[in-house]
Amino acid sequence: MLDSRGNPTVEVDVRLATGALGRAAVPSGASTGVHEAVELRDGGAGYGGKGVAAAVANVNGALRGAVIGRDASDQAGLDAALIECDGTPNKGRLGANAILGVSLAAAKAQAAEAGVSLYRHLGGEEACVLPVPMMNVINGGAHAANSIDLQEFMLVPAGAPSFAEALRIGCEVYHSLRAVLHERGLSTAVGDEGGFAPDLPGSGAAIEAILEGAERAGHLDAVAIALDPATSELYSEGCYRFEGRELDGAGLAGFWSELAARYPLVSLEDGAAEDDWPAWASQTRELGGGLQLVGDDLFVTSPARLRRGIEEGVANAILVKVNQVGTLSEALEAIAIAREAGYGTVISHRSGETEDATIADLAVATNAGQIKTGAPARSERVAKYNQLLRIEEELGERAIYPGWAAFPRYGR
Repeated sequence: MLDSRGNPTVEVDVRLATGALGRAAVPSGASTGVHEAVELRDGGAGYGGKGVAAAVANVNGALRGAVIGRDASDQAGLDAALIECDGTPNKGRLGANAILGVSLAAAKAQAAEAGVSLYRHLGGEEACVLPVPMMNVINGGAHAANSIDLQEFMLVPAGAPSFAEALRIGCEVYHSLRAVLHERGLSTAVGDEGGFAPDLPGSGAAIEAILEGAERAGHLDAVAIALDPATSELYSEGCYRFEGRELDGAGLAGFWSELAARYPLVSLEDGAAEDDWPAWASQTRELGGGLQLVGDDLFVTSPARLRRGIEEGVANAILVKVNQVGTLSEALEAIAIAREAGYGTVISHRSGETEDATIADLAVATNAGQIKTGAPARSERVAKYNQLLRIEEELGERAIYPGWAAFPRYGR
């Protein structure tokens, strides 16, 4: 099947002996961490080398053989069998895109067999927290062909009383932001994640445009800002180059500190490059008391890399992308490790998405409290928001929207 960029990706169907069906589609990233599990592509001329025929063949061959006859209710055992079948540390033989499709589809099949929603199957009766959305409303970097060096400027409607109201606020600010940009003669074309991709002079101008949109929409007090600058893309030879600056790790921490002092910044993702551990450590010491510092490329949803970060006092939250690690069980393990250490958890989409809304259920199943799934635009992003609306409706009075409490380090 195709993803949101028109590139091939893998979709897997798993059917139980009872006839219960689970179907899962696998997303794909643009700015990927070097430590991520391997996404298997065919190479060659077809689809510009991005075909997934080999991954699909692995699903219908080796991976099918590994799961046929297994008990689908034993998710950990099934995922262990998939990992063993591949036999490599990075899932490079059969492809994380093939393995993850089977893992997620099996979980969905078991939920269908039990006659419950996926979030309830994974999280049990304790699953009741709707996530605060981080909406990527201005795109730059690898997600857009514009002048903005930093990758994501996100609107966070943390001041809402419910998820449905948060989504309404986000949509109203998004459309108000469109008007602000249009009045300035700037592009309102969108990037990979549905956010606008205007040519703005820098990060301050992007944040101020969002806040102007929020003020016009009457929601300035209900929103905050989150950033994902994707600094691994800006780093070379010990230096971070962006917006005409050349900064070392200390200078970069100072830059983020200035932004946090000027604007209502609640979360900073990948504020240093994926292997610049000294810069991460200094940022955490200087900024971690008042700001959520999220490791994405740093941790790549890997339990082992997360444990190292915890031991070294690096970051205070993890971004969870199931296709970075390749199985549902490993992603759940990373979430459990983070929670035990007091780290925040943010469930995330990828820039190359599908209409599969599994991550919406995963966010509620784990009571993560935060989700990144793009602007309230483009159907592959909106599918996740609509699923969260359905879940909130199903939960009824049991639904909890944490709001500002999702960001305990941010002082209001």
